[in-house]
Amino acid sequence: MIRVLADQNMVGLDLLPSEGLEIRTLPGRSISAADLEEVDALWVRSITPVTQELVQKSQLRFVGTATAGVEHVDQDALAANGIRFAAAPGANANSVVEYVLAALAELQEPWERLEAGDALGIVGHGHVGRLLAQVAGDLGWHVKVYDPWLAAEDAEVDWASLQDILDCRVISLHCSLHQQSPWPSYHLIDAEALAALDNRQWLINAARGAVIDNRALLKHLQSESPVNCVLDVWEGEPECDWSLLAMPSLKLASAHIAGYSWEAKWNATKMLYEHLRKMQLVETPIQIDENTVADLAPVQETGCSAARELIQQRYTIAEDNLLFRNLAKLPAAERAAGFDALRREYRKREELRGTRLPFVGGDASPPLRRMARALGVALA
Repeated sequence: MIRVLADQNMVGLDLLPSEGLEIRTLPGRSISAADLEEVDALWVRSITPVTQELVQKSQLRFVGTATAGVEHVDQDALAANGIRFAAAPGANANSVVEYVLAALAELQEPWERLEAGDALGIVGHGHVGRLLAQVAGDLGWHVKVYDPWLAAEDAEVDWASLQDILDCRVISLHCSLHQQSPWPSYHLIDAEALAALDNRQWLINAARGAVIDNRALLKHLQSESPVNCVLDVWEGEPECDWSLLAMPSLKLASAHIAGYSWEAKWNATKMLYEHLRKMQLVETPIQIDENTVADLAPVQETGCSAARELIQQRYTIAEDNLLFRNLAKLPAAERAAGFDALRREYRKREELRGTRLPFVGGDASPPLRRMARALGVALA
């Protein structure tokens, strides 16, 4: 019997085969060394620091994080204690991309500017950044990508500089968080970078909070011509600089839920279970019928409005914005707990990709077909 301790916010644990597997859950922030007694595998999310102190006296054989980012895991400590490790890269990529598209569609103006030919600048070309660049390209948008780590290895790609990105109409951050030289991402968007931006631009952060210097951001948003912002992540989570919410240029705000679609969470759970299978700690394959295709309601075929309708049928980002802003109305001592509660009790949000759009009235136009293909929607 393999005994797993998992973050209670993971989904689909009840869908995993029960043969040879025993799972119990705890709040991610509360997991301690004492909880690891007689535990073989630990499954965490980004809120659980996995340190030498946590694992050194355990009998853990495997630690998995249901996230793409791994900055909360001391991999050297795991290796020193003979503990195998795996993350879930790409599990939430489409969820984050749909969050970005939902933000652009909700705000409308940046989407229309991209449709008109202005550039989308993407920082980071991992699973999320790569998928966003692909979708944006399929939509016909002009895309620039900055990733100096990959640029150093692949000179054949036309990589953008950071200054190129700062000149873009819309800037979307999707890099990992680290302080490694020569290109640290910690406070990549600092006071100097922010000074290069103005109110004609849009800055989206769905990576990690500290990629933007939040103190410098607050000062910038108090300036005469601040950039328009969409923030899903915050420095010091769950303690945030709540004064940012009072800034008119902060257009949308949410509680680190960009990657929180049901499909993304289930993908991560499946990936960690499959690592147990590779280690031969469990044998039974997952047997779940995932071929059900949801139908969308027909949309009016008018470019941007059609895309907005499609996205908002599956995900209304304004709801997350309202829920997050309501936290600022709580007493200061209760806001951090409220932040965690929003994530823990997050509604079932289903992705647009993989759905089906009934089309009536002859052949769909090339723009509608292009948009459906880009968003992963089948025309039926």
